[in-house]
Parts: sequence; C-alpha cells; structure tokens
Amino acid sequence: MKTATLPPARWSGIRSNLLAGLTSSFALVPECIAFALVAQVNPLMGLYGAFIICTLTALLGGRPGMISGAAGSMAVVIVALVVQHGAQYLLATVVVSGMLMLLFGALRLGKLIRMVPHPVMLGFVNGLAIIIAMAQLEHFKQMTPQGEAWLRGSALLVMSGLVALTMVIVYLLPRLTKAVPPALVAIVGIGALSQLLHLPTRTLGDMAHIAGNLPQFHFPGVPFTLQTLRIVMPYAVLMAVVGLLETLLTFNLTDDITATQGQPNRECLALGFANIVSGLFGGMGGCAMIGQTMINLNSGGRSRLSGVTSGIMILLFILFLSPLIERIPLAALVGVMFVVAQQTFAWGSLRVLGKVPRNDALVIVAVTTITVFSDLAIAVLCGIVIAALNFAWQHAREIHTDIEATDASRKTYVPRGTLFFASTTRFQELFDPAQDPLHVTVDCRHLHLADHSAIAALEGLSERYARAGKHVHLTHLSERNERLLQRVGVDLTQMRAAQLES
Repeated sequence: MKTATLPPARWSGIRSNLLAGLTSSFALVPECIAFALVAQVNPLMGLYGAFIICTLTALLGGRPGMISGAAGSMAVVIVALVVQHGAQYLLATVVVSGMLMLLFGALRLGKLIRMVPHPVMLGFVNGLAIIIAMAQLEHFKQMTPQGEAWLRGSALLVMSGLVALTMVIVYLLPRLTKAVPPALVAIVGIGALSQLLHLPTRTLGDMAHIAGNLPQFHFPGVPFTLQTLRIVMPYAVLMAVVGLLETLLTFNLTDDITATQGQPNRECLALGFANIVSGLFGGMGGCAMIGQTMINLNSGGRSRLSGVTSGIMILLFILFLSPLIERIPLAALVGVMFVVAQQTFAWGSLRVLGKVPRNDALVIVAVTTITVFSDLAIAVLCGIVIAALNFAWQHAREIHTDIEATDASRKTYVPRGTLFFASTTRFQELFDPAQDPLHVTVDCRHLHLADHSAIAALEGLSERYARAGKHVHLTHLSERNERLLQRVGVDLTQMRAAQLES
C-alpha cells in the first residue's frame, strides 16, 4: 500500500509560505503595539486586531500574499475619539467602519481603484516607504527624567551596530542561500546574539507586555442611540476611506509584484467583515500593511497560507510565546523595516522625474509629500485631482474641426475629439456664424459627447446660428450620442430630416 506524499515543488511552496508568514508576524508585533500606543489604547487591542484581521482577510480576501493588520494610518484617525469618549467608542467605530467597507464591496466599487493614475501609485509607495523609515527612528529614543531623548553613547552604538548587522544579513544572505527568508534569519540570529552576549539593548518587552488570553466576544459598551451614531459616524467614515484606499493601493502593488490579478471587491468585503469581527472581539481596526506585505512577498509568501500563518502566530505570541517574543531586540526589527523601506521606495521614479511630463512629476512629488506630512487619503485625492485636471486640459486642447465642403449656400464642419465641460469654449471658437452661409452642417461622426456641457454647447451653437438667421443641422450622430440628446429632450426631427436629405 502506497502512502500519499506531496510533490517536492508543492512541499517547497508550503514551506516557503509558512516561513514567510512567520517572518511577517515578527514584524507585525512592534507595529501593532506602536499603533495601539498612538491610539492610546491597550497594546493587546492592536494585537487582537492584527490576529483577527490578518487571518480573516487571508482566508476570505481576494489577494493572496497580502498582509493586513492594525494599521497606523487608521490609528491616527481615532486618537481624538479615544481621548474624548474612551476605548468602547473606538470598538463601535471599528464595527461601523467595517459595515461601510462591506457596503463598498457589495456595491462592487473596488474597481474604482483603476481610476488611480500610475504617478499617484508611485507617490503612494514612496510616501509610505519614507513613513516606514521615519517610524523606525522612534526606536532610537528613550525616556529620561527630562522626557524623551535620543540614545547616546554605548546605547546608541549597540543599537546602531545591531541594526546595521541585521541589514547586512538581509542583503547578503540571499547570495548564499534562498532556502530560508533572510529577514527571519536576521531576526532570530540577532536575538540569539544579543542573548548570548548579554547586550544592553531594548527589546519588544520594553515596548509592552503582550501576554494575554483569547479575545472575548462582547458588544461595544456604548448606548445604542442616534447620539452615539453621530459621534461614531464621522470617524467610521474616515477609517473606512483610509483603510480601503491603503488596502486597494497595496492590492495593486501586490498584483504588480506577483504578476497575478486579484479580486478587489472580494478583498473589500473580507476587510469589512474582518473589521466588524475585530470590533466585536475587542480589537482595533485595520487594513493592508504595505511594509509587512513586502516582507511576506520578499520572503516567498504567495498563498493564503502565509497570511493565515502570520495571523495565527500573533495569537500564539499572545497566549504562549510572549516570554520568548519579548526578548527579540528592537534593533533586529528596525533593521528589517529599514530594508523594507529601501525596497519599497520606487527609486526608478527619481530617474524619470525629468523625463515624464511635468504634471506627472508634480503628482509624484505632491502625493509623496502629502502622504508623509499629512494624510494618505488627502494625498491620493490631491493626486487624482491634479491628474484629472491635467487630463481634462490636454484633452480639451485636442478638439478641432475639418471643413469638407463649402459653397455659397452650404458649409460642412467635421469636428473631431471629445466635447465635454473643458472643451466647450474651444468648440464654440471653431464656428463662425457671422461669415458662414445660410445652411451649416455639423457632421458628428468623429465627435464624442461626454456630458451635459456637451449638449449645452450644441444647443448654444444652434442658438448662435438662429440669431444670425441661419440654420445648423447635425448629421451622423452615433446611437449613444443620439440617445443622450433624446434623454434631455433635444428635438432631433430636423436632424433626421437633414440626414435623409444628405
């Protein structure tokens, strides 16, 4: 009797995803603790949120290989809420924001991410890379009787040395072997070295103690009233917008890196469900995390198994492994995140800044700057607005007309391009009612009507010729353009007559 065995290639894939999930879980812990402290809540809330959101999005989401957790971009949104109303209102906000994310996915709006231009993606990636690097600098500080101060002397030397050694391992190990993720080897190796040599360096345990129990189900302790909804809703909308934006942008980046195509609407549904569950089990809200996703992908994580492993390991850290995890030097995790920041930054965007159109270069720089100094949602919105205005301006300048036939009694214009709000002025300038003959034909076979401004421009053109005592006829309208005109009540009788005559 033969025993079933896994093919070597499949076993190798399972091992790679397990190790990638383990590696990304190490990087999740300090981030989630730090974000919980930013939000001024118990660090366990951040870890519970990471476990629930990471596991559920990996199981149910539409983008295998992506790591989600309690994200800093969502944590900063709710600081004022926690200060004014307490942690229970935060949990209620997480539940409501999850419902909004579910609605977004149910309406199949995830495809709107296609509207984000490539320069905005570059700015987003660069901005988050800078934020990841800057966040690590906080670990080079310590509390003193006078307040927070930078490390000095031997403490700074040890910290810097371990960070540098970690980065060297991560960069050089792949040249020797790719059997194990270099980040995992660096974290474990630096942890063992610091323990053997009794190096005086800060560890995860210095940030917070992570030992705890299983998360317990309970409804947020807030009154179920309209007043509560009025308090919660603005923060919930902000959390949903920021969470969906960061998730979908990271989703696109993961698609590009893995050369595969995910399901954005399914990811939105999974993220919404995960946030609802997290809020009901005492966890923070979260979304995709670009740094941990990059660690997972660079370590070989490509399937749902890596994300599930990462989430389950967070729970094991809380329940059983906290004494070991709390000994991990922060320097090792800082070194790994510095490498992630370097690998995430789109260095090629710097080389093309002088080659791409100036408006695209402006979008890249603006989105990067606003992401770093303000807010991701505002940065992406500004980038899209700049890109859209540039597109409208360029497209408006392209409309022109040819004159195919003219005599003493009739003239035919053949406009080409898209007629929309930005091109209507240019369109009107193409015609000369005062000098044109009695009958003017506008051949619309190459004209696309895009919006109500286009219809108003055609009506305005007809009125200009009428005031001059002349007649304008529209011919060869496409079915779409004809339906658009009929829908707003434009009389097409004369147009059809003109088409029959022609």
